[in-house]
Amino acid sequence: MEIFSVDFGLLLDQTGGINGTGSNTKGDYSVSLIPRFSAFLGDNSEFFMSASGTADYVDETWTLVPELLRTDFSFRFDSGDFRVGRMYYSDPLGLVTDGLFDGAKLGFYTPIGILSAGGWYTGFLYKNRANIVMTEKDAEDISTELDYSEFTDTYFASRRFLAALGWEHPNLGGRVRAKLTALAQFDNTGEGLNTQYFIANMSVPFTSFIFDLGGCLELKELSGETKTALAGEIGFTWMTPASFDDRLALTGRTSSGSTEAMSSFVPVTTVAQGSILKPKITGLTTIALDYTARLAQSFALSLSSTYFIRNDFITFMNYPVSEGDPEAYFMGNEFFGWLLWSPVSDLSINLGGGIFLPSMGNVAPDAYNLWRIELNVILALF
Repeated sequence: MEIFSVDFGLLLDQTGGINGTGSNTKGDYSVSLIPRFSAFLGDNSEFFMSASGTADYVDETWTLVPELLRTDFSFRFDSGDFRVGRMYYSDPLGLVTDGLFDGAKLGFYTPIGILSAGGWYTGFLYKNRANIVMTEKDAEDISTELDYSEFTDTYFASRRFLAALGWEHPNLGGRVRAKLTALAQFDNTGEGLNTQYFIANMSVPFTSFIFDLGGCLELKELSGETKTALAGEIGFTWMTPASFDDRLALTGRTSSGSTEAMSSFVPVTTVAQGSILKPKITGLTTIALDYTARLAQSFALSLSSTYFIRNDFITFMNYPVSEGDPEAYFMGNEFFGWLLWSPVSDLSINLGGGIFLPSMGNVAPDAYNLWRIELNVILALF
């Protein structure tokens, strides 16, 4: 018996925030209208489509941004699944690629684990959504304001081709969840930076703890020269014996900077390592302590503390070192928290805030603190 059903939805997502640097404060506001549509096409197929129209108010300027979000067709068969379209993809560590990509992915369920292969292109994505900053030209392009008179030059993301082979076993040896991925990125911008990544991750639960360990070897090809870079992650998560659901996690992440022996690690997408200070992992070490708790059915909180350390003095430049020591390592600590309240299923109200303290480091201990407060409201209209 074939099944055919459709579902429509419309979300209103609003976020208002205030940033501060010393006595200087700035406000911003964003409102998005997000329609979605899904349809089951028989017993094994599904089509999903979503889009958004976003109005951003930053620096006293309004910008309207249309986007096609996740839009894909998926098909399940006895030994696997196939997906094509604009889909979400992340590597095992979430440090190299994490976000929406256009392409196709095929998975096979075998006795030795789940085997997968995929290929994607990034050049049709909105640049701020893709957040690809691999070269100086990428950084220049993404910082250029959207101009509808030059739409194709100011809207689209850096043009990259991605190809990935993956293996995953959910219960290796009866205990270990293991993932391996080989990922290649081919530059189509004319800059000539091609990269390959070999990524491994394992997660081991025992009693009320989970131990995570992962690493990535990167090969960078530029101007006929191949360089090597590294990144890694280690984490411990404790599900406490409290009467409510909560967990405490300690996570360390690091990547190589530019040294005589090693090149700086360059991911494909920029995954922010903080909520106020938002660098990618390139040339950094972060130590994060996170606590999350669901205190009631409709109320939860999240608290985090993240310490930032530079691994060299070249790759990470988005920091006011002129007020301190340009050859110091310890940048400071960020504290951030969220209160999450969902009084009914169609409404979510989230209040967040935090501060970054450079005085807890030696790079620029006299620099101004950075702080932010924001309110996010998501309403399901239907």
